[in-house]
Amino acid sequence: MGEWRPFEGEWGLILGASSGFGAATARELGRLGMGILGVHLDRKATLPLADAVAADVRAAGSPAHFFNVNAADDDKRLHVCDRARELCAGKPLRVVMHSLAFGTLKPLVSDAPGQQTTKAQLEMTLDVMAHSLVYWVQDLLGRGLLGEGSRIFAMTSAGGSRVMPFYGAVSAAKAALESHVRQLALELGRAGIAVNAVRAGVTDTPAARKIPAAEFMFQEALRRNPGGRLTVPEDVAGAIATLALPGGRWVSGNVIGVDGGEDVAG
Repeated sequence: MGEWRPFEGEWGLILGASSGFGAATARELGRLGMGILGVHLDRKATLPLADAVAADVRAAGSPAHFFNVNAADDDKRLHVCDRARELCAGKPLRVVMHSLAFGTLKPLVSDAPGQQTTKAQLEMTLDVMAHSLVYWVQDLLGRGLLGEGSRIFAMTSAGGSRVMPFYGAVSAAKAALESHVRQLALELGRAGIAVNAVRAGVTDTPAARKIPAAEFMFQEALRRNPGGRLTVPEDVAGAIATLALPGGRWVSGNVIGVDGGEDVAG
């Protein structure tokens, strides 16, 4: 029997494709036959990570086109959308994944000079990690790149409903992102487009490592998780691939936990 490739001829757009959840999902969808349009922002030191993801997708027999641009820049977004329309030849994307992790990790209030979150930092965090989802959906929809069968996934975290030190701005962004997901699911449902947030368990990713309390967070998750381990990016990739199959059409408007039961464990 040949390898199972249920997404042969389909395309997926992944925002944040060079590491963490985006990279794992690009590899998994590519393995299953999907062409990948990857958006990432890397300097010279980390650019090999994106190149490796694209190479793995191509090695799996699927096309890959990667764009090293700021996904929150209006002009760059329009450029990628125009290029995607050419590559997809008018066919709607099967998957759009929003996995952008770029925001401030400062307390909202602080007595220390220059340590509390500024207006510009708060607005930037919300814009990149939440509002950009709406702008991408608007532009993709306007170019006929979203339609019957499309699935939109946005990466959230437990911070969407819980608090922890240094996470105030990101927590607000995750809460806003989940609200956008619900609203988009309502507005796009009649077009046959499903929209969900994916709440991963605590995962050791480059983005998570930037959180000041990361090591404590990892140890607490290990203690609590019924599966006895941290979530890994491949767990999320497998869940997204499953939900992108035809049977996932009616799953929309949710915050879907991919955490081995971590969130419900004491």
